[in-house]
Order: sequence, then C-alpha cells, then structure tokens
Amino acid sequence: MELKSVIVEKPEDVNFVLGQTHFIKTAEDLYEAMANSVPGAKFGVAFCEASGDRRLRLEGNDPEMLELAKKNALAIGAGHTFIIFMKGAFPVNVLQAIHRVPEVCGVFCATANRTEVIIAESKNGRGIMGVIDGQPPLGVEDEKQKEWRKGFLRKIGYKL
Repeated sequence: MELKSVIVEKPEDVNFVLGQTHFIKTAEDLYEAMANSVPGAKFGVAFCEASGDRRLRLEGNDPEMLELAKKNALAIGAGHTFIIFMKGAFPVNVLQAIHRVPEVCGVFCATANRTEVIIAESKNGRGIMGVIDGQPPLGVEDEKQKEWRKGFLRKIGYKL
C-alpha cells in the first residue's frame, strides 16, 4: 500500500464538504439536499463511483463550483467519495441535510481551510485515510477571547 497526499485546490473563501457515500443516486440526492438547505447558494457536487462504470458523477447549479468539484474529486480519486463546493452558504447550513441523505456514510471534513487529504492506494483501489484541516492550537482562549467569541456568534445570528 502507498500513502499519498492531495491538497484540495480552491479559492480561500470557498467552503467544501468531503465525505464517503455509496450508490449511483448520491449526486442527485446531494444536489437536492443543497438546493433545499440554502436558497440561492451556489454549489457543485462530485461523486466518485467505486464500481460498474466508475464514472465521476456531477450535479450543481454553478459552473465555477462544478469545476472545483470535478477537479478535486479526480485528484482525490477515491471510490465512493463525494465533495461539495459552495459559496453563499456555509457547511453549518447544510451538514444536517447532507447527513440525512440515506446513502451518506460519513463526513471527513467541512471547511474553508487549506486541507490535505491523505489517500491510501493498494491493488484494490484508493481510499481516504483522513484529512489535515487547519493548524494546531496556539494556546487556550482567555476570558477576553471567550467573551469576543460569544459576542461574535450573537452578532452574526448563530446564537441568541
């Protein structure tokens, strides 16, 4: 087995969700989950089939997001994985809907950070071993930082 690293390539302000799934209807079901979660969000979905025709299945409503999904899914190249790129929405807005898609097995990450996907390749194919998403902590928040965090979340409407 060989380990490989793939950097997710995207603009800094674009978020994405990377996960594992199964079944040919995944791309359409993820499209519906995205479209029903945040009206007006722009997104692209790519799903890597693991058997049969082994095609990259694409759905979305934005050419730029579709191209990012296609490019990164092909680079990762692991069967039964999906990647969704989005603008005008954040992962927190769509994760519950993605988790409710019956064929979704799990989510590796949901982020806008620079992300590295660790791939294992063997004679049987490729799979995602995990992700490196962001940098390690520089310390523990103090009371002033905690106060800022709580105020910020209320300011942007995520807490009352």
